[in-house]
Amino acid sequence: MRIRQAAGPAASGPAASGASASDSVAPDSVAPDSVAPDSAATTSVAPNGALPATEARPNAAPEHAPPASSNGAAAQAGRAPLLRSGLAIVGKTPAMLRTHWLASILIAGGIVFRALAQMAYHPAIIYIDTLKYLYDAWPGSDPVGYKVPLKAILLVGDLGTVEVVQHLLGIAIAVTLYAVMIRRGVPRWLAALAIAPVLFDAYQVQVESMIMPDIWFEALIVGGLAVLLWRPMPGLRLALIGGALLGSSPGIRQIGEVTIIPALIFVLALGGGWRKVIQNATAVTCGFALALLFYLSADYQLAGHFWISRSSVSLTYGRMASVANCATLKIPKIERPLCPTKAQQAKGPDWLMHNIYSPLRTYNVTLPPRYLSREDRLVAHFNRSVELQQPLRVTSGILRDSLKLFAVTRRTSPGDTPIVRWQFQRHFPTVQYGPWISVRDHAIWLDIRSFQSTQLVKLNPAYGGAPQVDKPIAAFLRSYQVHGGYTPGPLFALSVVAGLAGSVLAFLRRRSATAARRGAARVAAARQTAIACLLFFATGFFIVGVSDLFEFTWRYQIPAIVTLPPAGALGVAALIIAARKPRDPAAADPVPERAAELATPAP
Repeated sequence: MRIRQAAGPAASGPAASGASASDSVAPDSVAPDSVAPDSAATTSVAPNGALPATEARPNAAPEHAPPASSNGAAAQAGRAPLLRSGLAIVGKTPAMLRTHWLASILIAGGIVFRALAQMAYHPAIIYIDTLKYLYDAWPGSDPVGYKVPLKAILLVGDLGTVEVVQHLLGIAIAVTLYAVMIRRGVPRWLAALAIAPVLFDAYQVQVESMIMPDIWFEALIVGGLAVLLWRPMPGLRLALIGGALLGSSPGIRQIGEVTIIPALIFVLALGGGWRKVIQNATAVTCGFALALLFYLSADYQLAGHFWISRSSVSLTYGRMASVANCATLKIPKIERPLCPTKAQQAKGPDWLMHNIYSPLRTYNVTLPPRYLSREDRLVAHFNRSVELQQPLRVTSGILRDSLKLFAVTRRTSPGDTPIVRWQFQRHFPTVQYGPWISVRDHAIWLDIRSFQSTQLVKLNPAYGGAPQVDKPIAAFLRSYQVHGGYTPGPLFALSVVAGLAGSVLAFLRRRSATAARRGAARVAAARQTAIACLLFFATGFFIVGVSDLFEFTWRYQIPAIVTLPPAGALGVAALIIAARKPRDPAAADPVPERAAELATPAP
């Protein structure tokens, strides 16, 4: 336990002597704002509240301490507590590993798995979108915040170094999730099982092996949630930092824009009175907005535009065109070329958005010159017409795709982006990426094309040199992934059910004074766990669900791995805590008949 120690002379009275038990409070029962986390003077207390006799008070000056004779001595004295703290942490590591033995074993296995992925492919797996971040291909089509860590790492290493850092981020995400769940009352065994998907899902590890922003997006999301949940009631500073981390995620992947919604739902569930709700909501929103504004301002200075990306119109077109019934759709004649044929619709939203022969990409050829400046508005009007005139077709398409997450197997359905793009291969991965990435003459070649021309460039040798594959390891990774090495759909379904139940519990209040007296601690603990469940569940729901509004790909389902299993574990823990029956107070021990006589003083 920790208590705040007054500065100056040694404290006196009950707090110092241990006579009063009211000063000794369990950490989770303290009002969050009643103890400053950055208190400069904290010390350990014995179970009864008294200071240990053998432990010096950190801030109490010795009675006969001589003044420091030099700056060197003062600096050495300042380093001594840090050294003692570091040695104490090292000394506690074995005990901590024994206490969290299951999580430690799983994390060690996750490290080995990532080491194998690192050794399998050199320099790293290059995806189609990698060209956007290494060679500025297709500018404006996606956020470019990933360039910041990518270019920084490439200053001191190659693409293999980038992959190492991304694997370390994957392990850090698992550790952070485990720590948050433990702090929120999840049993150690359940918290360990909830991080197993992060550690052993082959799709998660494969996306870490790619030169792609996805793992950085996950890290910002998990970091923001962890900061908001680190204390029972986040102060303004934590709310501001948590909001800023979430607000940084749209600069990595645009879908991060929706994370402000679960953050505000979380603030509302926290309660504490309308003044506290407004205060926390303002802090979270300001942090989110400032981080987003910083990205937009930097983008404006570097690229000359003030937007996250320009792909929103085309993304919406892919979904709307894939379900539209143009025979009954009422649209202007100028928009008719946007209607796909049945054969084109069968190719799915991804083809309709990106292929050079799709109606979207050939639309400007059919437009009269005077309409070219209005192309985006015409496409947006087409999308809106489908949405308003054929809502059932749009809704059924979205629901059909959303249910694929819960499938037992992982496969490519008709119209989906091929799942092979996110699978390990026995050879250096190029075939699944079409003409954009190829290997010849012991080098990696990239096609930095526009929709009208082709431009082949050789991967910069400084990025890692010739492609290499460790075939036995690559074959093992491939076999593991396609034969069940992923989070099963039914587990996601159970996580959703448990997460939804826990989220509902977060909004329940105590109903009677009796419950408040006899089960206050139990109800408070269950609610704290349920509130954490709500935040994880809502975040996963909005990220995955809104992604499915535009297009289904297995890549866009990967953030469910870091949100839904933790939400399910928190939901189960909250329900267990809430279901426990409060214990009746123990009856007082009987007093012997002669106790009164013995207690009476002699005359």
